[in-house]
Amino acid sequence: MKPYATLPPLFSVRRALLAGAFAIAGITLLQGCIPVMFAGVGAGALMVSDRRTTGTYVDDEAIEQKASNLISQNFGTANHVNVTSYNRNVLLTGEVQDEQVKAEVQRLTGTVANVNAVVNELNVGPPSSFSSRTSDTVITGRVKARFLNNGVFSPNHIKIVTEAGVVFLLGVVTHAEAEKATEIASTSDSSVKRVVRVFEYISEKDAKTRESRDDTNTDSNSPPEAP
Repeated sequence: MKPYATLPPLFSVRRALLAGAFAIAGITLLQGCIPVMFAGVGAGALMVSDRRTTGTYVDDEAIEQKASNLISQNFGTANHVNVTSYNRNVLLTGEVQDEQVKAEVQRLTGTVANVNAVVNELNVGPPSSFSSRTSDTVITGRVKARFLNNGVFSPNHIKIVTEAGVVFLLGVVTHAEAEKATEIASTSDSSVKRVVRVFEYISEKDAKTRESRDDTNTDSNSPPEAP
C-alpha cells in the first residue's frame, strides 16, 4: 500500500470527522428524519469507526470510480452494473446483456489498480426496472435502520448492497457479527430473497485492536467469503 505521509494522524482526522458527524446527526434527529442521517453523515462518519485503514478507504473509493468509468466507456448504458469495493475486494451486481459481457466486465474490473479480488454477481438479462430499484433502496434502508443499536456490531462495520431483492453484506467482521448481520438482513423485509455474505473474518481480539489504534493497523489477509 502506498504511504499517505501527507495526511494528518488518523486519530486527529477521526476526531474532527466525528464532531462534524454528530453535529449533522443531531440536526437530522431534531428534524425527525433518521433515514437522511445516513446520507448526511456520509463518508466522515464511516471513516470514524471504519476497520479499514484510511489508505484502504481511499483506495476503495478510487476503485469504484475507475471501474465504473471503464465499464461505462466500454459498454455505455446498455448494461446496469454496480461496483462496490470494500477492503479492495470488489462486488459486481446488476444486469448485463450476455455471459460474454459479464466476463469482460469482471476482467476490466480486475485490471484496476489495487483490486485484490472480484466477486461477480451480475445477472444476464434486461436492466432492472425503476420500481425494482426503488424496492431495493427501501430494503437497504430498512436493513440499515435495524442495524442500529443491535448490540453486537456497529452499523459502520458492514456495507449493504441490495439488487433484485438480494441483500449483499460486505465488511471486515467477526463470525458473531456476521451471523447477527445475516439474521437481521434476512428478516428486515418480506421482499428479501436471500442474503449473500462477502465478508473477511477477524478475531474478537483483532476487532477490538483495530477500533482502538490509529492508522498503523494492517490490512486483512483473509479472503472474502465465497457467496
